Amino acid sequence: MTVRRISSGGEFEAKVGYCRAVVAGGWVHIAGTVGQGETVVEQCRSALSIIENALAEAGASFSDVVRITYMLPDRTEFEPCWPILAETFGANPPAATMIECGLIDPKYRIEIEVTAILPE
Repeated sequence: MTVRRISSGGEFEAKVGYCRAVVAGGWVHIAGTVGQGETVVEQCRSALSIIENALAEAGASFSDVVRITYMLPDRTEFEPCWPILAETFGANPPAATMIECGLIDPKYRIEIEVTAILPE
């Protein structure tokens, strides 16, 4: 089985020792991704953009995402993201989980992790 690693050049990749995405066995595994911005909505859009780029580099898109995990330090901030997520996944909603937890830096309001299947 071939394993391909995709780096986005994010600051934590080298510090922590991971890459943005790993393509293996017909699957695309995208690491927990934070975005930039002052609000949870800005960070959500930014994180999704980073994820979209990784999916494209892997040969997939949001319609191929089968599993998604949202991590937020404050669960009450999740609802403002719902319209963005509904727009992003449209007719292809993945299985999803939302977890309330601490993130690597208090400035981050949301982290998103996805698993996608490569299209045939």
